[in-house]
Amino acid sequence: MLDYVLSALGHLIEPLNILLMLGGLTGGILLGALPGLTATMGVALMVPVTFAMDPISGLVMLGAIYAGAIYGGSNAACLIRTPGTPSSVATTFDGFPMCQAGKADEALYTALLASAFGGVVGTIFLLFMSAPLATFALKFGGPEIFWLCIFGLSTIAVMSRDNMLKGLLSGAFGLLVSTIGIDPNSGVPRFTCGFYPLAQGVEIIPAMIGLFSFSQVLVLLGSDRQFIAEYSPSKGAFGRVARKLLADCKVNLLRSSVLGTLIGMLPGAGGEIASIIAYNETKRWDDNPARFGTGVVEGVAASESANNGVIGGSLIPMLTLGIPGSAVAAVILGALLAHGIQPGFKIFTETGELAYTFILSQMVVNILMIPVGYLLAKVMAKILNIRLTLVAVAIVTLSVIGSYAIRNSMLDVWVVIVFGLIAFFGGLVGLDTGAMALGIILGPMVEENLGKCVHLAKAEGSLWNVFFTSPISLLLILFTLLSIATPFLLELRGKKKARRTAACMESRS
Repeated sequence: MLDYVLSALGHLIEPLNILLMLGGLTGGILLGALPGLTATMGVALMVPVTFAMDPISGLVMLGAIYAGAIYGGSNAACLIRTPGTPSSVATTFDGFPMCQAGKADEALYTALLASAFGGVVGTIFLLFMSAPLATFALKFGGPEIFWLCIFGLSTIAVMSRDNMLKGLLSGAFGLLVSTIGIDPNSGVPRFTCGFYPLAQGVEIIPAMIGLFSFSQVLVLLGSDRQFIAEYSPSKGAFGRVARKLLADCKVNLLRSSVLGTLIGMLPGAGGEIASIIAYNETKRWDDNPARFGTGVVEGVAASESANNGVIGGSLIPMLTLGIPGSAVAAVILGALLAHGIQPGFKIFTETGELAYTFILSQMVVNILMIPVGYLLAKVMAKILNIRLTLVAVAIVTLSVIGSYAIRNSMLDVWVVIVFGLIAFFGGLVGLDTGAMALGIILGPMVEENLGKCVHLAKAEGSLWNVFFTSPISLLLILFTLLSIATPFLLELRGKKKARRTAACMESRS
């Protein structure tokens, strides 16, 4: 291993590879910031380019694009409440309120440093713990992923603790939307109203653009603002954020990064689930959870460190087992196969030089992300100084182009418009767009894995044995129950604290 690592370090200091890392990282950040243009799309477009390159250089570039695009989504999430990638949905919860409060630079720097930290933690796991973690990932079948998704849905209870009924209604609406299309278990069309294009279902990315981007344009245009937010660069903001993260967010960053890495290993589970669960856990264990959603550094840090930790996690089963943990990892797997490289445990011996160069390049990319992201953040923040009407036109244009580019379908453009109107009018009555988004994202996974479990139960003759005997399933059920009970426990704690405060004041008087 040491020989391969030394050889990998030699490759990483080659001028061409440094240039490819910087170029891939910059392009990925810009790509991730554009609504509808995902990391998967960016990596897939560049795979053919790698055919004329050395395999090592090609993989280094693809890995840089992957890391850059996942981080890049946070820029749009903070500045215009538009998750550039689906994994940045949770970043909007606190990133955009920070921006509206005139702390756009702090929000962007928090996302940058947390993303770099999460990426480094994920890479460390990939480098040193690939074999045991890949074995652990194999233990996740249909029942375990089903309960993981249920645990993710249970976070609605914590997200919407101020009005749980409206939160649950919003989540239920999202789940209902996710059932549109072909039933994955029976192959029967549902809720298509005889309109054939709906048989494909509602694509997640256009729905997210509608819920967060198009609706926000309507909100901003309905206000009397001339700009998205009042903004003037603050001296020393980067240093303040770095000290804040170092002093108060160490546990938060580490917990969220590890959660992201572990969830990233599971096929089908991605940055969306990881970031929302990490955000929820950070909120759950905070001394004052009510402040989340109002613009706090901890919320942005949790989301971004988790979704960047997913990168290393998704590459673990891809490199060791040939099972990609995410759509981007599947594209990179295709690139490996195109170069005649067969993933598996032998990749660390027969092509160890390539494997370790690729892994260590992720470490270097996440370190380079800090200066590159710092410079780009300064440029992107200037969007707040452009007149609101011009920004609104640009957002709508990019939203339409990005949604249409996904499947070359006008249906996705209509999805953006319809969900934008739903979120706008739903927001007027207090519906939670975050809960809606969670239902739309997790609904298909819940249904697919529930179907697998039911079929498995028919084969085994026992529903109980399938759902409730696995230790991992039981642990996830326990977490789900704890998540549901959390709002009530927090309310009880708040009442006790209020009584103690009142008693203390009475005794003093």
